[in-house]
Amino acid sequence: MLAKRIIPCLDIKDGQTVKGVNFLDIKNVGDPVELGALYAQQGADELVFLDITASHEKRKTLVELVQRIAKHINIPFTVGGGVSELADADALLSAGCDKLSINSALVRNPMLIDDMAKGFGSQFVVVAIDAKLENGKWTVFMNGGRIPTDKELFTWAKEAESRGAGEILFTSMNHDGVKTGFACDALAKLSESLSIPIIASGGAGAMHHFKDVFTLGKADAGLAASIFHFKEITIPDLKNYLAEEGVIIRL
Repeated sequence: MLAKRIIPCLDIKDGQTVKGVNFLDIKNVGDPVELGALYAQQGADELVFLDITASHEKRKTLVELVQRIAKHINIPFTVGGGVSELADADALLSAGCDKLSINSALVRNPMLIDDMAKGFGSQFVVVAIDAKLENGKWTVFMNGGRIPTDKELFTWAKEAESRGAGEILFTSMNHDGVKTGFACDALAKLSESLSIPIIASGGAGAMHHFKDVFTLGKADAGLAASIFHFKEITIPDLKNYLAEEGVIIRL
């Protein structure tokens, strides 16, 4: 069995790391390159950098920031925000990122998954899905959780896999920032229906939430932001706890 991954997420706005609750109430928490380097030193398995307003404001993720991250960080990192065409992907890959996380552009043009998988390889394509549970249905949102779509979480994830996605990054908007645990039921259903890795996002607030997401939720990776940014949990402590609980983890 592959080791489970711990992935700090750095949401970026105007070049700074920020954090909100339920995609709102945004607060500044520091320089993304400095934070990313710190997490790498502490034992993070990967990092995710998301420009949270790039799609909404119709601008591209800054290639210069990716170049700066690549110079200072020695673990794999994923970048997302504002990617809408193959040229965007090529520029970011050339700048030094390992994978791309894409949401809104793929909802609008699913064929872009096929094109990117063929052009760069499935391992480069992380399909990010922001979804909210309402009246028993998981509705997919785009533009940083601002615009609801007609897509449903599980059918969209299955389509993304069939088109060549290498991973699914699922964020539960209901759980985002509230620290009551991940959406384990939905994650388990995703894991059982797909053969590609699932990254769980939204809801981490305690170390046992990660144990739950890896056991009950069957996720391959756990992503979190505020608990790391505000030093509520350290990565070494979390990894030691998980190892003691029998979770296969890289120490």
